This record gives sequence, C-alpha cells and structure tokens, in this order.
Amino acid sequence: MQAGVAESDDEESFSLHFMCGFEEPDAQEMFLGMDTYCLVAPDQSAAYGCVRTVEFDRDLLRVTLDPESLDDLDLEDHGIEVVLQAPVEDVARMREVLPRILEYGRPDARPGLTMA
Repeated sequence: MQAGVAESDDEESFSLHFMCGFEEPDAQEMFLGMDTYCLVAPDQSAAYGCVRTVEFDRDLLRVTLDPESLDDLDLEDHGIEVVLQAPVEDVARMREVLPRILEYGRPDARPGLTMA
C-alpha cells in the first residue's frame, strides 16, 4: 500500500512516499528492522519506522520525523508541513490510507496521529 505527496509532477520536486506491505512482516524483515512502514524521500532514500507524529488539520499535513533518520533520508529538517492542494476526494483518500500504512508492522514504530 502506498500514499504520497509531491510539490508537483516534476521529478525534481520535493516528495514523500509512505509505503507498507499487504502481508504481515516475515522473519527476515523483522531481523533487518524492515518490519514496519517505510518512508521514501525525494532522492529515493528510505527509512523504516521513522515517523514520530502525523497531524492532519483539514488540508494541512504535518509530519515529524525521528531526528536520527534524517541522514538515512538525506533530509535536514525533522518537521515537514504540506498543504494538500488536491481534489477533496484525493485528500479524503489520503486521510483514510495514510493511517492504515502507519499502523503496519511492529507497534513501537507507530507514530502519534491527530486528525482534525
């Protein structure tokens, strides 16, 4: 399952992709620490279980990352704010799917989630 946001459809624009599997994590994924959702940054770098909080406030999405994941993601700031300028149906779908992705895998990697 996947949900993402991007500044534009230009390949050079900032984007975040949240992903998880459909099946429960297997033993190898658990051993490798890949037994949770994955966040992929603009340069395709990735980190698992790195989101600390997610807040939806109408069309504003705020994401706080574990500061220790910034090097893995090649990002400088652990706080990201995105104004979701998309059709109402797409924003509603994001509000439905993203929590499901972030609940995937081990419980200790699940971020705090606020929906307003």
